[in-house]
Amino acid sequence: MPKPLAEAAQIMGCSALDLTEVEKVVRKSKTSFATGMQILPPERRYGMYALYSFCRIVDDIADEDGDVPTKHRLLQEWRDRLDGLYAGQATDAVERVLLATIQRFNLKQQDFIDIINGMEMDVEHPIVAPDEQTFDLYCDRVASAVGRLAVRIFGDSSDAAQKVAYHLGRALQITNILRDIQEDAERGRLYLPKELLERFHLPLTPKECVNSVYVDHVCHILAYRALDHFRLSREFMAQCSPTALRPAKIMAITYKFLLAKQKKVGWKPPFKRVSLSLIEKIGVAGIGVIMSYIGLKR
Repeated sequence: MPKPLAEAAQIMGCSALDLTEVEKVVRKSKTSFATGMQILPPERRYGMYALYSFCRIVDDIADEDGDVPTKHRLLQEWRDRLDGLYAGQATDAVERVLLATIQRFNLKQQDFIDIINGMEMDVEHPIVAPDEQTFDLYCDRVASAVGRLAVRIFGDSSDAAQKVAYHLGRALQITNILRDIQEDAERGRLYLPKELLERFHLPLTPKECVNSVYVDHVCHILAYRALDHFRLSREFMAQCSPTALRPAKIMAITYKFLLAKQKKVGWKPPFKRVSLSLIEKIGVAGIGVIMSYIGLKR
């Protein structure tokens, strides 16, 4: 048995088989998440795998094909399963590792409920031009709530760490929205706030909106809003454990680079979604690791 797996199993009180199952969920997604979590101690790494598995499952319920009543039922089942977990009951590998993670890192049930409620916002009907209050609520539920759980798993439950989750979650989610406006429009979704769209007399229908040259103005405003959240998250990180929030720092650096790249390309049609080349991924990750170790705030 690999040493990190055995160590995590001993510390968390889980079977190695259960830990392997949650790791499979992460690796099956073929994201860079598993690689990024390698810098964590084994028990925190598998705790993040469990959190990712939960998020992946409820996100798939919301996004995959299926009728609305079934999706509501499946999400409600997960609310009920959370009640069971907080009563100390678990029935499968993901639940058992999630239970161990909840207990070890004192995770709050409401944060999990917030994530489910965020998924349900996408299920009820496609989000199209939400007002500012709804836009911020959505960002809080699908991103900052994940951050509130993650910083505890990373090892910092301070008020400052919770503020990092608040601001960094919003910064990351706005960045994702700005990179995915074309894909979202094709799915009948438009996450750009109604008030901003009306300011520039943009249509409130997804495809017509993203095909307007003036959507560039709205997206630039949101980009600056995201940058402000990046700045505030960095200020609160300075008050946190530098070792614990190392993964958050690396994530912030990576996404800020992505946002800068998208901002340079712009949002005028035809829209071009940016991504990181292999060289850029290596470079940004390397810079992030170095900066997180030496404690530079940038």
